[in-house]
Amino acid sequence: MTDRFDIHKPLPPGTSVLEASAGTGKTWTIAAITAKLVAEGTKLDKLLLVTFTRAATSELRERIRSRLVGVGRGLDAIAAGHTPATQDDVVDLLAQCEPAELDQRRARITRALADFDAATITTIHGFCQEVLGGLGVLGDLEPDHEFSEDLSDLIRQVSDDLYVWRFWNSENPELTPSEAREVAKIAMSKPEVPLAEAGGDQPEMRRRLAEKARELFDARKRRLRLLGYDDLLTRLVAAMRGEHAAEVAERVGSRWDVVLVDEFQDTDPLQWEIVREAFAERGRTLVLVGDPKQAIYAFRGADVFAYLQAAEEAGSQPTLDVNYRSDQPLIDAYDALFGNAQLGHPGITYRPVQAPPHHQGRGLRGAPVETPLRFRLVQRQGRRISQRGELYAADTQEAVIADVAADIVGLLNSEAQVREEREGTGGTAGEDAFVDVLPRHIAVLARANWQASAIRDALSDAGVPAVINGAGSVFATEIAQEWRRLLVALDRPSSRANARTAALTSFFGWSPE
Repeated sequence: MTDRFDIHKPLPPGTSVLEASAGTGKTWTIAAITAKLVAEGTKLDKLLLVTFTRAATSELRERIRSRLVGVGRGLDAIAAGHTPATQDDVVDLLAQCEPAELDQRRARITRALADFDAATITTIHGFCQEVLGGLGVLGDLEPDHEFSEDLSDLIRQVSDDLYVWRFWNSENPELTPSEAREVAKIAMSKPEVPLAEAGGDQPEMRRRLAEKARELFDARKRRLRLLGYDDLLTRLVAAMRGEHAAEVAERVGSRWDVVLVDEFQDTDPLQWEIVREAFAERGRTLVLVGDPKQAIYAFRGADVFAYLQAAEEAGSQPTLDVNYRSDQPLIDAYDALFGNAQLGHPGITYRPVQAPPHHQGRGLRGAPVETPLRFRLVQRQGRRISQRGELYAADTQEAVIADVAADIVGLLNSEAQVREEREGTGGTAGEDAFVDVLPRHIAVLARANWQASAIRDALSDAGVPAVINGAGSVFATEIAQEWRRLLVALDRPSSRANARTAALTSFFGWSPE
């Protein structure tokens, strides 16, 4: 059953899949659930919170701690007869009790903060490592083995050694070095992939190569006493499938009473098997939070069908339906565009959302065009047409880049204003204000780095300052090349060619003339 998630209601028993589209307050909700459970009596060490990456784990840990602090302060203010500094639905909910119970809830929050370092907020691999360590001999985890986050160098070494071993005396190898390296890489990086699927064409040759790659890879790891991410998963799954499976599942499942898994759409079948066996099938309260539309880690083995399978087995499927990042006119435009469209599978649909009350109007006013969502088309008229009747890609790309730059210049030269959300005193929300649109208010998303660079250059030529965020290497920039030319000249001062090259850099400003 799909329904709107309500923080005021208790979590349903068993498994729930909470669908959270982008901007709907997913992390806020996870932190709110945690604070509510702790205040109502669930001990922090009986809560397990799992997410996908270490960066997300750090953010989630900080958000939960901050939420506990905020809830504690709010309850303290109410107990003292004051109004909390900020309005918080969780605080309001928890305050609806007898004074004695309110004191208990405040004490529980205080204890949780004092013991916060003991909270289990981890990645799925960190969870596996902790569980395996606690299982002792049942976990098959050697105490002298070192965990490595990156085994790519070892994978590359094994791939190269394997090619030399297999084809060193072949005049016409059946596989090129790159082909063999790819087969070996897939076999080692994805141990759960059946060997029959590891190759594709020439299945028998590739199957044998993949089999040998896994054998050699495992041998090297044992010799070097190394464990990777996949080793943690496969060993825990093996323990849960082995002759002591019932004991392992009982020990894992009894460790935590409530489990929340964030970014669940990015899990793979092995990860879902672990969670299902340990918690779902043992009746624990399990909340799987994710958005199948955002399943981005297929290259790491993520399988959106694990999410869909969990959704089918779940007792409830609530959703978060308020998008706090967008204005209602833009949301209406997306709703009209996507509707309830199925995105590759009946279980993956675009669900309508709504904006909060303070985002019901437009966040941009006075612009040359105020339509919240526009599609720009390159016109064929006056452009080169190929023999197939198509526009040339280079011409199209040039036209798009020029159009984007012109559109931004037109917006900046207009009397357009954009709404800025202001923060009030004490962390409270202030009144929104409309200010003139500046370059810092505008973002351009490009598919490739070169496209972003071209748009930045077009904007710079038009007098609009622009920077590229998070793309490319600093060593690929022109200034880095000029530094290289200068350092080469300093390293070899006797070289006239190097000296002339350095003189042409911006450090000296000479010209070829």
